[in-house]
Amino acid sequence: MNAASERRNRLTARQFVLAFGVVSMLADMVYEGARSVTGPYLATFGASAMTVGLVTGLGEAVALVFRLASGPLSDRTQRYWMLSIAGYAITIIAVPVLALASTLAQASTLIVGERFGKAVRTPARDTMLAAASHASFGRGMAFAVHEAMDQSGAFIGPLLVAGMILLSGYRASFAVLAVPGILALLTLLWLRRRVPVPAEYDCAHQAGGDTATTPSGARRLSPTFWLYTAFTATAMLGFSTFAVLAYHDQVAGVIAPALIPVTYAVAMAAAALVALGSGWLYDRIGLRALVTALPLTVLVPMFALTDSAIAVWVGAGLWGAAMGIHESILRAAVADLVPAARRGTAYGVFTAAYGMAWLAGSTIIGALYGVSWVAVIAFVIATQLVAFGLLVMLLRGR
Repeated sequence: MNAASERRNRLTARQFVLAFGVVSMLADMVYEGARSVTGPYLATFGASAMTVGLVTGLGEAVALVFRLASGPLSDRTQRYWMLSIAGYAITIIAVPVLALASTLAQASTLIVGERFGKAVRTPARDTMLAAASHASFGRGMAFAVHEAMDQSGAFIGPLLVAGMILLSGYRASFAVLAVPGILALLTLLWLRRRVPVPAEYDCAHQAGGDTATTPSGARRLSPTFWLYTAFTATAMLGFSTFAVLAYHDQVAGVIAPALIPVTYAVAMAAAALVALGSGWLYDRIGLRALVTALPLTVLVPMFALTDSAIAVWVGAGLWGAAMGIHESILRAAVADLVPAARRGTAYGVFTAAYGMAWLAGSTIIGALYGVSWVAVIAFVIATQLVAFGLLVMLLRGR
């Protein structure tokens, strides 16, 4: 880090990544804890299955579509900290307030509002992490470390909620999430004071000889980026949300309902561990590391949608392992494919395409589940074969 950077940023790039990991860990305890019981909580207000699907689907749509605006906004204004803090604050306030909701409309609004907070913060946050990545652990490993810490919160949050439900019910479980939420916000504000200009990490690294970065003067996203986005979207078409797996567990009676949130915690633990390994691999072989997610995606329904309790637990672990790859090296690669000045826009476009494809694929898999297990497997294999073809094109182009 150069002298100017030292005067402005009082943490090293590695310390910055680790501190942001703490923020994400605490925030994940809040919103992943809440999401683990969103459906049952809405049911206490008399919501039907269709209403639950509508509310949660609307929330995910908001989280995705608004990134197309928040990403370019972060690039134009350079207010990465402002957008990150605002987004986290929305989530951290919305979740505990669910404990005070007295009507279905109020609860639904807060659930959708929590997802809006994620849309506001994600492109700006990932842009700041990308700036510090090379100078900290390496591009892939920095995102992997952040993801591992993030998923540790996603592991603890549902367990905390499950314990509070046993003791006092749903409202108490949402209220207790205010504690990690306040800690997350305080840590984020402290980090903002310690590192006012994360872009300085990137500048210092490039000054030291980073020739791999796309020229910052480029104004358009490259064809390589769009091909990469197409590959990611196709791969996600065959990757169901965990809700589909949990639905199977519930209706098929494979495991006890009380254990379903625990399978999600297992998936999050697997995601954290695999993220570290995949980040290490990405820093050594680059985009070729992406191929590891494709066979894992194929194996998920082969195990998770069976009538064997052991297979269901294995399937949850496989789902989490694939998720760890998605949330670490898929995000890291974006930073290597676009100029620094366009990262906010790129992350907004990329995550929107990623999420929309995921929702579409989950809907298709859910529909095929009602037809046959074989139909689900055939669809997943087909999507991963097409994704593999796109990856080969991408690697040849690089």
